[in-house]
Amino acid sequence: MLSTRKIVAIGTALAVVVSGVALAQMTPGDHSMGPDHPQMMRSGQHPMGPEHMQEMMRRHRGMMPMGYRAGMHPASTTPTLPGQDAFGAIQEVAAILDADPKTDWSKVNLEALRQHLIDMNEVTLRADAAPKQIDGGLEIAVTGNERTLVAIQRMVPAWAQTMNGQHGWTAKTTSLPDGELLAVTATDPKEIEHIRGLGFIGLLVSGSMHQPHHLAMARGEFDHEHLGHTH
Repeated sequence: MLSTRKIVAIGTALAVVVSGVALAQMTPGDHSMGPDHPQMMRSGQHPMGPEHMQEMMRRHRGMMPMGYRAGMHPASTTPTLPGQDAFGAIQEVAAILDADPKTDWSKVNLEALRQHLIDMNEVTLRADAAPKQIDGGLEIAVTGNERTLVAIQRMVPAWAQTMNGQHGWTAKTTSLPDGELLAVTATDPKEIEHIRGLGFIGLLVSGSMHQPHHLAMARGEFDHEHLGHTH
């Protein structure tokens, strides 16, 4: 067993180490111990009062990683972001279907939803949109080729059909060899400004039924070929 003298010696050594760590963390401007501090250290006296020790502890906590501070658990090591927007949208819908005991899995069609999300990507990022102001609103030539053209032909006419009459708008499309000519007009001067201010992509995201349509499509309740883009 350790003698009392050895225990005291070990305790003193530990105290010196702790003091050294605290002093090493001080900035050059920390002079709160006064000019006699070196002499006090050589004489073995501890210069830190309770207030100074609290300040040292506060600084030490401030340098620790956020997830490891006192009273906190380490940050989660499991990522939460899906890494790709379409993947995340389908994942969310699949979770909703899983949680619904009334889901009829014989009708579920997540592939239709995936194809619709591809359409959305093509029209949003790849389609060319050439707007022109007309009496009462805006006319937009929406064009593209290959997969983008297919997406335009599916989404733009369906959007016009769904939004026609909403907000006092008149929305219609005319087929083009390489896309669709979308015309949106109104009689209210404020709505005319609204239409022109929104432009192509602003019009396309107008509405409030797009997410419910995603879920309905996944349930097999909508035909992907005729689903409107009514975000």
